[in-house]
Amino acid sequence: HAALVELPGGTLLVDAPPELRLQLVAAGVRSVDAVWITHTHADHVHGIDDLRIFTLRSGGLLPAYVARAYVADLQERFRYVFDEGIRPPPGTSKPEIRLEPFEAGDEVEVLGARLRPLRVPHGPVDAYGFRVGGLGYITDGKRLPDDVLAALEGVDTLVLNALWYGDPHPTHFNVEEAVEAARRVGARRTYLTHLTHRLRHESLAEALPEGIEPAYDGLVVDVAP
Repeated sequence: HAALVELPGGTLLVDAPPELRLQLVAAGVRSVDAVWITHTHADHVHGIDDLRIFTLRSGGLLPAYVARAYVADLQERFRYVFDEGIRPPPGTSKPEIRLEPFEAGDEVEVLGARLRPLRVPHGPVDAYGFRVGGLGYITDGKRLPDDVLAALEGVDTLVLNALWYGDPHPTHFNVEEAVEAARRVGARRTYLTHLTHRLRHESLAEALPEGIEPAYDGLVVDVAP
């Protein structure tokens, strides 16, 4: 449920899921320069404390870009992080994070790049993917609204969520829905992520249409600008 995007000004981490530390160690990540939070479900933010090592190393505040609608939720659930009046006892630390709110229609400057937020319905809430250059990133959606399809026009690489075959889910694409969404976008290549244990990587890879592949832990992709 996390990804790293190398931008001109540094490394952007997308979401902070549980066990984030283990994922970053496995990937050999030594620094994170900013964070993009798609939404505040537990599987996307409950690893937020693992960000403290990066603020300890930098000695500064780590910018975290999040839709304004989710700021209060983050501040309430992780009060010890975001309440400036709460200081850790001597000899201890906490993540030093500065929230950078955005609106759905904004274009956001992040680490020397312009990111366009993509608001998609995720059941009763919205999730905020983005487009930057030739990359479109949407890992939690049930539908691609017309404005999102327009924003993704001409994209080279698309990342989409898919849970499993059949059994329509109220908040996520299944594989069939994701394939149809990918066809509508028309990216040169699409990677499916947020996959569940119902799917086996090799059999899914064989069954998917050309240009659509299952993602996997540690996947590295070069994206056309």
